[in-house]
Amino acid sequence: MTFKKNNKLGAKKILPFPLDEQPICFKGYKGQKSQLKAVPNWQERLRKYVAQLIAEGE
Repeated sequence: MTFKKNNKLGAKKILPFPLDEQPICFKGYKGQKSQLKAVPNWQERLRKYVAQLIAEGE
């Protein structure tokens, strides 16, 4: 059985804030991408760090 496009079923992440449509992109040093992906829950931790960095910069 195939799923139709825009179906209402499926797993959805429950996040405290909605995600932006456009990703934040930057170039890291060589090897950082694979090392970062090995860190548990790295995306949520990075989002919190970015929020902290913005708050400190204001």
